[in-house]
Amino acid sequence: MPVRPATRRDLDDFASLFAGYLDFYEVPRPLPEIRAFLEERMQHGDSTLLIARDGAGSAQGFVQLYPFHSSLAMAPAWLLSDLYVVPAARRQGVGEDLMNAARAHAETTGACGIQLETAKTNLAGQALYERLGYVRDEVFFTYWLSLA
Repeated sequence: MPVRPATRRDLDDFASLFAGYLDFYEVPRPLPEIRAFLEERMQHGDSTLLIARDGAGSAQGFVQLYPFHSSLAMAPAWLLSDLYVVPAARRQGVGEDLMNAARAHAETTGACGIQLETAKTNLAGQALYERLGYVRDEVFFTYWLSLA
């Protein structure tokens, strides 16, 4: 499945995919708000958006990466913030293609690694990540302070 960086021409399809992602995590948002969020990411270049399309050009999934620096490794790294595959395309290798594209991007940019987190209930995602060599962190806990 071809995976490539998303452009403004992909924005409508990307927004629809992102809406599916938010629905999956049970935090739906209005499509115009999603589109504005993604357009801002593209405009500011503060994330890398990769999109997968099938042979007919239909959007099948995406991954979004944010750059950061690992203080412990004292090197650049990437946060794999979002991964989503449309239900009809699951278990067909799309998620793996997106993850491999994210890895290739990280390697190309000289990153020391990729960090991600997922819901404890996302067993399919966990199986994919572990199959691709990701190791579950058993040392650190993730905390969140809501400022909303």
